Amino acid sequence: MSGGILPLLPASLMILALLIKVPKLRRDRDRPLNRTACALLAVGAPINFLATPSIIAAVNRLTGVVNFSAPLVFGLCTVFSGLCVVLVLQWRGGPPAAVRRATRLTAALFGAATVAIVVLFVIGDAPVERLEDLDTYYATTPWIREMIVCFLLAHTMGTSGLTWLCGKWLTRADRALRPLRTGLALIVVAGLMDLAYLAAKWASVVARWTGHDLVFLSTDVAPPLAGAAGLLLGAGFLVPLVGGSATWVALGQYRRLRPLWKALRGFAATQGRTVPLTWWSPVGIRLIHRESVIDDGILALAGWFDPRVRGAAYEAARDRGMSEARAATVADAAVLAAACRLKAAAGGSGPGPAAIPQPYRLGRLPLTALAHAFRTSDIVAAARDAATAGPSDVTPDPVGA
Repeated sequence: MSGGILPLLPASLMILALLIKVPKLRRDRDRPLNRTACALLAVGAPINFLATPSIIAAVNRLTGVVNFSAPLVFGLCTVFSGLCVVLVLQWRGGPPAAVRRATRLTAALFGAATVAIVVLFVIGDAPVERLEDLDTYYATTPWIREMIVCFLLAHTMGTSGLTWLCGKWLTRADRALRPLRTGLALIVVAGLMDLAYLAAKWASVVARWTGHDLVFLSTDVAPPLAGAAGLLLGAGFLVPLVGGSATWVALGQYRRLRPLWKALRGFAATQGRTVPLTWWSPVGIRLIHRESVIDDGILALAGWFDPRVRGAAYEAARDRGMSEARAATVADAAVLAAACRLKAAAGGSGPGPAAIPQPYRLGRLPLTALAHAFRTSDIVAAARDAATAGPSDVTPDPVGA
């Protein structure tokens, strides 16, 4: 990270996550998890920005203290590392007493490291401003050397703990919780990249101690790794927040219902109950509208639902080892697909063919599950194709399916 827009990306993601989180903080002020999350995002947002050479020079100039940015950025990084560990401890949960003990221990360790960084800088001597290579330039300077080591140790401990905890949680997290699993995976990758950044920093500092020159690891290799880690970390904290929001859930349902809505909207229009939407209509209203169109389409096709199609599709699904609930969903989707094809072939008129004296009534299944089976199941596709043979021959062939 040498400037430009790149340092703003991690900050932007964390600020966005903070804006999403603040309303929850106002509603649930007594929840430590919310307070920790907001504190972490507030501390983490400016770090990459403050670590750019141009901002480092500006901060040093404004404060009148040469290399003032060093303890500022090092201290913020240390606090951020501690908050990351605390957040994951609280996020993961467990016995409250154990979580409190682990939180207090983490806060004490990283708080002490932050204080030590400031104190060591004050008692040390760093008269030459270094914008990109302070850690290697002062790697052998008394007290400043200890400040650098303190920062690297705290950062290594924090990143290692965060990566290990999130990796362990990722292997145990419910696969149905996709936003959480995605966020954890991003945090783990960010942690690994941050550990690579730290390895480059440690190598350059140790090389200076032993009389070698590996400054390029600190100035050229480490900064891009830090920027990428910050970007992925911000995304990792943002995805579970956004992915678990009502708007995001509604958007996912709205998208998954598209195949069913597309197939039924022509029939729903005959009911005269569809309402036009404006381009600015919220996702929640769009979802309700799409569900209404699907319900209207199902009502319009009610006289065309053949129980024979349902029975054949259900048996085919059960023969493949599907659970009773999933087989019922596939069977209802097959009935619906066959009815769509039959009514479309008949020109969309009439209450239903005479060959179906007692039409089947669809069960109250989740529309998203019905839409998924409607779009993906080959049993449903077989029922749809068989329907073109006519009302008297609409059952799917389980073998051909």
